[in-house]
Order: sequence, then C-alpha cells, then structure tokens
Amino acid sequence: MASTLAIGKALHHMVTHGLTTQRFTLRPFQRADLEAFTAYRANPKIAKYQSWADYSYSDAVALFENMDYAQFGAADTWFQLAIVSEASAATPAILVGDLALHFIDEQQMEIGFTIAPEYQGQQIAFEAVSALLGYLFVELDKHRVIAITDVDNLACCRLLEKLGFRREAHYVKNIFFKGAWGDEYLYAMLREDYIAR
Repeated sequence: MASTLAIGKALHHMVTHGLTTQRFTLRPFQRADLEAFTAYRANPKIAKYQSWADYSYSDAVALFENMDYAQFGAADTWFQLAIVSEASAATPAILVGDLALHFIDEQQMEIGFTIAPEYQGQQIAFEAVSALLGYLFVELDKHRVIAITDVDNLACCRLLEKLGFRREAHYVKNIFFKGAWGDEYLYAMLREDYIAR
C-alpha cells in the first residue's frame, strides 16, 4: 500500500512532468493543444458517442480554463490528460488524443479516452490506457477503476475487454442521448485484478 507521501509525489509528478509511455507522453493540457483538440472533438465520428453534437474552440477554452490541475487528485473532480507524440529534431510533438479522469472518491476512478480519427488503429488507446492503469493502481493505489460506454461503441468495448476490464452492468435505456434513450455498459477493474494479470 502506497504512503500518503508517495501518492502526493505521484500526483505532483503527473501535473509537472506527465507520464511517459513507449511512444507518448500523457500530460496536463496546454493552451497550445486546444486547436487540435477542437478539431477532433468537432469530428462527427468522434462526437457520435459523446455528449456534444458540435464542439467549438470556445468550448475547448472553457474546458481548459475550468480544469485546475492544482486540484488534481481531489475527490469528485474531472481532468483531461493530453496524449502527445514524442517530439524529435525533425517533428514536433502532436496531440493524438486525450484521457478523461474522474476522481470519484479517494479510492475509485472513472476513465475515458478519445483518439483523433487520423491516429486510430495504431494501438494508441491501448498503450495510453495501459500506462494510466499502472499509474492509478500502482502509484496512486486506487481500489477500483470504471469506464462507462455506449453499448454500440464496439471499439471501446473491445479495448476495455482487451485491457482486462470486466463488464459489470448493462444499463437499459438509462440515458436520453441525442434524441433517443440509449443503453450503456459499465466496465470495472479492481487493483487486485490489475496486479494478478
């Protein structure tokens, strides 16, 4: 079990340095990310299973300005982390997607993920969410991580199952979404599941 000091250091490290995977950095959003963020969120393919129909630059700015990374880790807060390709001398870092983190309480998390359409099919979500789960379960010592998805979002369901999430619930017509009642699945993973895999 991680100490309070170790958890505090892990939270601070995420906010100041991010988390590095083999190909990407997961880090807090920067204002420079917002144009690319807006572009993929406004894409109908991305918006299909999201709560918005249209997404503007002003929406992105409002989301960015409402996130107080000084509160990162506080119960009942939401944060987005940018998934950014590694920069090199020849190419700049590129925003390829984002992760949503909801600190439900001190022991439970909800996560979400979005990959820009032009970068889908490259195992980016798998790599990013795998690293995030390691951070949440090992560094932050979380007990449970959940993800909720539309039952028709088959790519998301497949990814969660590949990552080792267990489908725990099927909510039938529980959400009025874009003019119709929709179903959702709730997936979950416990720390003990993560450690045992």
